[in-house]
Amino acid sequence: MSTKNRLGRRLIQLYVGLALYGVSSALLVEAGLGLEPWGVLHQGLARLTGLTIGVVSIVVGAAVLLLWIPLRQRPGLGTVSNVFMIGLAMDGTLALVPAVHSLAARIPLLLAGILLNGVATGLYISARFGPGPRDGLMTGLHRRTGRSIRLMRTAIEVTVVATGFTLGGTVGIGTVLYAVSIGPLAQLFLRVFDVPSASGGSTVVAEGQPHRAILRR
Repeated sequence: MSTKNRLGRRLIQLYVGLALYGVSSALLVEAGLGLEPWGVLHQGLARLTGLTIGVVSIVVGAAVLLLWIPLRQRPGLGTVSNVFMIGLAMDGTLALVPAVHSLAARIPLLLAGILLNGVATGLYISARFGPGPRDGLMTGLHRRTGRSIRLMRTAIEVTVVATGFTLGGTVGIGTVLYAVSIGPLAQLFLRVFDVPSASGGSTVVAEGQPHRAILRR
C-alpha cells in the first residue's frame, strides 16, 4: 500500500471511528441501562447544567486536554478531532433515534451500543493519529507518577463514575457489561482494522505501549 493510500485509509478510519463512537455512546444513553464511565459523568453534568450530553462531552474533553499541559503531553490530529466529533455525533444520533421504553428493545440497543463502541475504538486507535484526551490523561499520569496504567485508569474511571452518579448519571448493568467486554472487543477490532506500516509491520505491535494503555480496562 502506498504512503498516500495509507494516509487516506487512516484518515477515513479516524473520522468514521470517532463518528461511530459518538453513535455508540448515544445508543447506550437511549438504552438507559447504564453508560460507559465517562458517559456517566457527561450525563450527570448534562442534567445539572441543562446542556446536551454531546456539548458536555466536548466541554469535558477540552478541559481534560488542558490537563495535558502540566503533564507535557502532545496532542495529535486524532486528539483534537476526538474532542469535537464524538460529542457532535452523539447529539446528532440522539436527535434522530426515537425513544425506546420496553426492556425488549432496550437490551438489544445496549448490546449494539457496546459492540459498535468496540468497532469504533478499533477504527480510530488503529488510525494512529494520537490518543483521545481521556486516554492521554491516563498515560500522562502514568509517566509523571510512576504508577501503573491499570491503577491510573481504575482511579480515573472510579472517580468519574462516582461523580457522574452523584450528579444523576445512569449506572447499571450496562456499565458493568461495558467494563468487562470493551477490552476484548477493542483488541479484536484493533487487529481487524490494523493499517500496515510502511515497513510492512503491524501498527498494533509497533505501537504496543499506547494500545496496551488504552485497552487495560
